[in-house]
Amino acid sequence: MDKLESMRAFTQVVEAGGFAAAARQMDLSRSQVNKLVLNLEEHLQTQLLQRTTRKVSPTDAGRAYYDRCLAILADLEEAELALTRLHQEPRGSLRINAPMTFGTLHLAPLVVEFMAQYPDLYVELVLNDRRIDPIEEGFDITIRIAAQPPGPGLIAHTLAPCPLVVCAAPGYLQQRGTPTHPDDLKQHDCLHYGHRAQDNSWTLIGDEPHTVTINGPLCCNNGEVLRAAALAGLGIVMLPDFIVEKDLAEGQLRPILTAYPPETINIYALYPVNRHLSAKVTRLVEFLAEKI
Repeated sequence: MDKLESMRAFTQVVEAGGFAAAARQMDLSRSQVNKLVLNLEEHLQTQLLQRTTRKVSPTDAGRAYYDRCLAILADLEEAELALTRLHQEPRGSLRINAPMTFGTLHLAPLVVEFMAQYPDLYVELVLNDRRIDPIEEGFDITIRIAAQPPGPGLIAHTLAPCPLVVCAAPGYLQQRGTPTHPDDLKQHDCLHYGHRAQDNSWTLIGDEPHTVTINGPLCCNNGEVLRAAALAGLGIVMLPDFIVEKDLAEGQLRPILTAYPPETINIYALYPVNRHLSAKVTRLVEFLAEKI
């Protein structure tokens, strides 16, 4: 039994949540990955995974063993990188995922600048506003703007805070009035980021948190679309300041409820645990943390 290969297969199954996804990541067949994990369980005489028809998850023993495997595989990767000196010069392919608006406005120029420093690097930059699974879809780095970093299997590096602004077009406020308290939003058209099936509420912070259920004519998972709707006077919007800062400066949008600011969210760089020693990943994260 190749113990290291079996450990790699086991960690991939845990991170991907299934054998098929792990097999794709390892470029092996599902049966090969399953056999590697079964051999490992037989060797350890311990069940590491709880298998059902819908989900694969680690047992308590499997979770503890997973943590140890990560440390062992990370130490091995560090030794290999030191031997080959790849840690000094990023090269090879680097897959990056980011939200559309942030990607076009801010990330793309920085990626171009980073590539100019490392000509042996090939970058695939994928911009979309779909909530992707970085491990399942094979991204080295994912940029995510959120209140909290995601769960297990990913390392989250905070790049910068991302303040949110509640604002509306002057014409809308003249016609409908200007809210002075979060509860006033119940009487207004609010343009919601996300999907109708998701939570359609905003939380604003004043003397205490105020969570308000909002309604309006539009919801969308793209900030530029919501910005355009707000500029057209369709309603009130809550967006990151990097999307609306120019409109606010020019008076095309006006900030409201400034005494009740939204909770600040963060810009995160996410990467799988097994990428944390990769030169191309660590250098890019350091570069973005300095530039953003």
